[in-house]
Amino acid sequence: MASDLSQIAQLLDATLDPVKHKKAEAALKLEEKKPQFSLQLLKIVATENLEPKIRLAGALCFKNFIRHNYVDEERNYKLPIDEVNTIKQELIGLMIACPATIQTQLGEAISIIADSDFWDRWDTLVADLVSRFTPDNFKVNNGVLEVAHSIFVRWRPLYRSDELYTEINHVLNTFAVPFLNLLSATDQQITTHANDKVALKGYFDTMSLLIKVFYDLSCQDMPPQFESNLEHISTLLHKYLTYENPLLATDDDSEAGVIEVVKADICEVLQLYVTKYDDDFGRYAQVFINSAWNLLSAIGPETKYDNLVSKALQFLTAIAASPKHSLSFNDENVLGQVVEKVVLPNVALRESDIELFEDEPIEFIRRDLEGSDTDSRRRAATDFLKQLQGSFEQLVTNVAGRYIEHYLEQGKTNWKDKDTAVSLFLSVAAKGAVTAAHGVKTVNPLVNVVDFFQQHIANDLVSDSGIEPISKVDAIKYLYTFRSQLTKEQWQAAFQPLIQNMGSSNYVVYTYAAICVERLLHLTDDSGTRFFGRADIEPFAKDLLDHLFKLVEKESSPAKMQENEFLMRCIMRVLIVMNTGITGFVDMVLDHLVGITNIIKANPSNPRFYYYHFEALGAVVSFGSSGGASKLEQRLWEPFSVIITEEVNEFIPYIFQILAKLLELDPSGALPNHFQALVPSLMQPTLWETRGNVPALTRLLAAIIPRTSRSIVAENQVQPILGIFQNLLRVKKTEQNAFDLLESIVLSIDRSALEPYFKEILSLLFIKLQGTPSESFKLRFVRFYHLVSARVEAGLGADFFVSQVDLVQNNLFVQIYLSIVLPVSDMLVRPVDRKLAVISFAKSMGDSAAFAQRYQKGWRFTCEAMLKLLINPPKVTSGVGDDVVNEADVDDIGFGLGFTALNTCKRAAWDIYPEIQDIKIWVRQYLNEANNRHNGAVAKYIAERLTVEAREAMALYVSQG
Repeated sequence: MASDLSQIAQLLDATLDPVKHKKAEAALKLEEKKPQFSLQLLKIVATENLEPKIRLAGALCFKNFIRHNYVDEERNYKLPIDEVNTIKQELIGLMIACPATIQTQLGEAISIIADSDFWDRWDTLVADLVSRFTPDNFKVNNGVLEVAHSIFVRWRPLYRSDELYTEINHVLNTFAVPFLNLLSATDQQITTHANDKVALKGYFDTMSLLIKVFYDLSCQDMPPQFESNLEHISTLLHKYLTYENPLLATDDDSEAGVIEVVKADICEVLQLYVTKYDDDFGRYAQVFINSAWNLLSAIGPETKYDNLVSKALQFLTAIAASPKHSLSFNDENVLGQVVEKVVLPNVALRESDIELFEDEPIEFIRRDLEGSDTDSRRRAATDFLKQLQGSFEQLVTNVAGRYIEHYLEQGKTNWKDKDTAVSLFLSVAAKGAVTAAHGVKTVNPLVNVVDFFQQHIANDLVSDSGIEPISKVDAIKYLYTFRSQLTKEQWQAAFQPLIQNMGSSNYVVYTYAAICVERLLHLTDDSGTRFFGRADIEPFAKDLLDHLFKLVEKESSPAKMQENEFLMRCIMRVLIVMNTGITGFVDMVLDHLVGITNIIKANPSNPRFYYYHFEALGAVVSFGSSGGASKLEQRLWEPFSVIITEEVNEFIPYIFQILAKLLELDPSGALPNHFQALVPSLMQPTLWETRGNVPALTRLLAAIIPRTSRSIVAENQVQPILGIFQNLLRVKKTEQNAFDLLESIVLSIDRSALEPYFKEILSLLFIKLQGTPSESFKLRFVRFYHLVSARVEAGLGADFFVSQVDLVQNNLFVQIYLSIVLPVSDMLVRPVDRKLAVISFAKSMGDSAAFAQRYQKGWRFTCEAMLKLLINPPKVTSGVGDDVVNEADVDDIGFGLGFTALNTCKRAAWDIYPEIQDIKIWVRQYLNEANNRHNGAVAKYIAERLTVEAREAMALYVSQG
């Protein structure tokens, strides 16, 4: 039965209410399962007499529904085909007719559909878009271009491929000429309506979208249609780079108007064309260089121009990177003008920067940090100067040096001038990018960064009074930037003053001090050895952590408490570096972390903060449990169980990882009662439907199974667990999780309870092998084979595996063994896996009846495969590098989009046979004992079945007298 439209609308409205939203979202989940739910949402979006907020909520819900329910990983439709076709027919027209906020959500939904279907299963889309272009209706054109941009923008980050170029050519053949016609028509309409503010704004919005789509269409290669019209296009772009009209000016100093947006987009296009297509575009570049220079020289300091200034500087940086164009800068007077008119105005502090520092300190920090201010004036200006320095190092250093000296002198009485001098010095001293791991790795040999610090900056770091907070921040950021350039002795002198700055009352100062300390503790040399280790911080680690926690806990509301992820990152790093040294104050750390957890669970609003928070908890579990895990289990169970009960979905994958780690620390102990009670809820399908839960859920269940295997068998839970395995195996992204679960079952469940299901397990695996399995799937299958084959002592072994394969299809084992097991075994990389393979092969040679009689050639192949692995015998080590934990780079993590692994809770490589240390000695011992058990059969097979070379190799392992 289809969903009721008014009921869905009421539920969408309720999702916007903080009190009702959880219940409403659960009810919407049920509605999703009814036929034509997606079309009902589109009807709600299209109903103009509904409140805008409900229509917008409907568009957002539609986008998310399409993301999860449109196709599976193999591009098979999950929706009925008639529903798919209706969506495609209705969506474009609906988006064009909707307000801009709704257009954004529907545009993202179209982009998701295009990822799956465009162009081969939606080959009418481009013609449909082109048919809707009009010469004079900007509202319609803007809607069409929004759709086009949402599809074509997907090309920007992609690598070149035949499939991609086929798609682009399909688009260009239909779209390029009408697009160019619309570009000219819009230009004419702007000229015609130059005095009509409303129409002018509408057509300028069209021009803005046209420039964005122009970039999309050009991002991989210059379209031939553009190449043949390049002069006309360049003239038009230059017209709008220099265009002025007071009707489009905005009164707001902080918000860019459409004219600034268009100019910034044009600068982005210019940067692309100079970088990629300079052979064709180069002849038009000079006029743009002059105009960009004039624009930068005349533009004001207002923040509404920031993006435009940044993009114009990035264009000039691309010019400076071109050997052909950069020569015009190779002149002392020109470089003086560059520094004075372009660089200095954009690195100098503005009143808006100081206001941000004082009023929104966390925003100031995020913009100021590397990678956080790619569109800031200061970053763009310094990148431009760095690029020039790369070509003319001596000249740029000399010119900039004069201004640095001037501003340092001025800075004796004006701290803002000193800030300018320090920023300019950072620009010329640092070569290459500032890396997150090491800061600046290479410096300009013409300057001395340590001398500069000692002469001009150190006093700002150590002085207790009379220093402006921003000057303190400059001093800390200087250390942070050049942290790889200081010796251990220099750092030891600077470290205490740095710690003392954490006691500052200024938010930015103490946060920057925490950032610098964290990055210093993260710093390693080329061999991976910590620059600053446990011994360096142990004397004051407890006090440092206590202070950092108090800074976090200064705010009591959930949102404010988790605002400053940098403090929590420093807490995490101190715990990691201290390693087992935290045992003396682990209760204090847990008090704070559990308290913070209990507050922020009410509103998980900063994914970076709570990622670091759970990494910190993971460090406590991994390093602070020397007295046994039971105490930590008791302490963490209550807050964690509340999170599971209250369905704080953002936290649940982290909670499951930490619980799994607790169990893995003592894999043989009895399962605590509270974990036992958790088992039925872990079987609930709803938990597994959330993709981000799956890896952690699998790991937790795999950790539980060994500790309660008898109970699982007694309560008939083997089949439900294997049902989970089957579902995980079905989806490519969760195949590895399926094997994790299967291995835990095989290791923990007695053969008698496992055997009734084994044929079906193999059938599922063989079906996947018959398709186009990934390399990772084949590797995991082979590891699974070796696990079963090696477990002779548990009643399994190669003979058991062969007998079960025979139940699927007689003699299928030969094909599987020869085409998968033998060749892939040599591809196993991890020592634990290669060791397991050797054990499996040796046991097959020593005790398998099937290999002794039925597969006599197979015995030889098995022996040869084992010998190949023993050429470089796998050696499993533990403890090496355990103190180095590298968390994922937060800027690479798709927070909220999927699973994020906790590195402090990483699962150690699973060594099934830890008691076997020297694999060669074990093989010799095992095969000789087997030879004795079977009255010399092993030696007989060696003599009869092996080549001379193999017999000689086996003489090391089996006495053949």
